Amino acid sequence: MRDKNKVFHLAIPCKNLDETVNFYEKLGCKLARRYQDRVTFDFFGDQVVCHLNPDEIDEIPKMYPRHSGITFTNKDEYETCLRLAMDEELPFFQEEMVRFKGKPEEHLTFFLVDPANNLLEFKYYHDITMVY
Repeated sequence: MRDKNKVFHLAIPCKNLDETVNFYEKLGCKLARRYQDRVTFDFFGDQVVCHLNPDEIDEIPKMYPRHSGITFTNKDEYETCLRLAMDEELPFFQEEMVRFKGKPEEHLTFFLVDPANNLLEFKYYHDITMVY
């Protein structure tokens, strides 16, 4: 796996900072910094920065080609994230499902949609060698 001295960084647009903070904190992400034009989160150990840019929001979100997310290597962590999203009534773009059933790359997945229509995928592979 990766060294702890490396953190992936992702910048995405948002339309309202308060809505964005509310959503990501309900998801369990820690607000690291807030400015007038952006917020930075600890997103499951990586850095997500939501830049205020209401004119650049996808009106109709589509799963492909643009989404981001987390691939859990621990099933309990995946299930905890799913339960948290359900308990907090976060908006699902796609309910939990099994992809590639019966194949080596079979995995559990669900998608959430944040307040700016950014799609977030969360998944867990039964066979850890299929992660990459």
